[in-house]
Amino acid sequence: MEQRFMTKKASLLGVGILLLAGIGVLYVGCGQADEVRSPAKKNGDGNGAASRKRVAVVLPKKGGLEKLTTQPATIEAFEFADLYAKVSGYLKTQPYDIGDVVKKGELLAEIDAPEYQLTLDEAEAETAQAEAKVEQMLARVATTKADYEAAKANIALVEAELGKAKSYLKFREIQYRRIKALFDKNSIDERSVDEKEEQRDAAQAAERSAEAAIENAKAQAVAAAARIDQAQADVVDARARVRVAQATAAKAKVFVDFTKIVSPYNGVITRRSFHPDDFIRAAENGGNIPLLTVARTDKMRVILKVPERDAPFTDPGDPALVELDGVPDGRFHGTVARIANSEDRTSRSMRTEIDLPNESQQLRDGMWGKVTVTLRKAGKWMSVPSSSVMNGSTSKKHSVFVVQDGKALLKPVEVGANDGIRAEILSGISATDHVVVRPGTDLVNGAAVETEELELADERAGNHG
Repeated sequence: MEQRFMTKKASLLGVGILLLAGIGVLYVGCGQADEVRSPAKKNGDGNGAASRKRVAVVLPKKGGLEKLTTQPATIEAFEFADLYAKVSGYLKTQPYDIGDVVKKGELLAEIDAPEYQLTLDEAEAETAQAEAKVEQMLARVATTKADYEAAKANIALVEAELGKAKSYLKFREIQYRRIKALFDKNSIDERSVDEKEEQRDAAQAAERSAEAAIENAKAQAVAAAARIDQAQADVVDARARVRVAQATAAKAKVFVDFTKIVSPYNGVITRRSFHPDDFIRAAENGGNIPLLTVARTDKMRVILKVPERDAPFTDPGDPALVELDGVPDGRFHGTVARIANSEDRTSRSMRTEIDLPNESQQLRDGMWGKVTVTLRKAGKWMSVPSSSVMNGSTSKKHSVFVVQDGKALLKPVEVGANDGIRAEILSGISATDHVVVRPGTDLVNGAAVETEELELADERAGNHG
């Protein structure tokens, strides 16, 4: 019984000790909370340096932030062409190989296809024949025109003969009437009358003959004119045949030219698929492998995909810095040459291109690196380290701590661009304010502080340290 009482007493004593310990902990916790809430108690009475919090400060940097976008990029030849065969045949010559520099118009390969040359020779001969036919038809036109002029001259001649015949007939009629009058008076015999009548009839026949000759001459003139029209039509037909022959010859020459593959521009051979004496199949007959690929490399395209958030600010002429790890001193300055003005619906990015000169041939097709494009130049505002800006817990308002008279004062600010290193301050502070670089969560408004002013290098170290 007594032992049971002692055990119970010990238990009560333990419970009492635990209660006392909890009260002590509660007392200590309340004291710490009060110290956090009271900056005067936490930082001392202001007379002792040891009680002040030490903070790093910087002066705002004059000038706002450039709006930049940095994206991965690839290098491509400014132009390149896969050269296919248009005609089938054996590869006769191919003087260039991979890596050779070529000039525009240089012969890169020749295909042996003599049937095309024979077709061209035949077409050129037919063209010459057709041209000769034109000359022949022109000569016929000249001949028929001469015949027509002769026919017109003959008309004039027979008309003159008709006039002569009419005059002669008139003369014979007068003679006949005179003789007939004398015969009626029995002055002469009948034989004289018959003679004059016969002469008159002969004159009448001559007149009718002249009239018929005129009609015949006119008909010949009409026929000659018709022959002129026919000859001129033959000229038109002959000239049309010349054009047909010329077109056939030109087509044949095109196929002959197809046997010779030339460089479309100054560039470099980047691919070779065949060797001399290989049979080359025309592309339209299943030859889907190019003989050669030529790339223009005196100028290169730098291609990047600008994300949707930056696409509205990207314009031709924007300054760009191209950085390539694979090129010594691989920093190249250029400008945006062209934009797609359309976003890829899958990646939600816009194709953007920068042209870079490549006279030294340092840039190679397929290289990659990164490009920083300046979308907007720095404004007239100031900037502070991004770590100085604090966001409100329940709103989108921003603030920074500035040190004045040894105290940290919280000031609301309007923030513009923020690249994660520096933040653009549009209003709220002045250029002479000392801004706390990295305010801790225990720094409160009005706290007494000691300052350590940082330079730019120290400030960056403070940002990332």
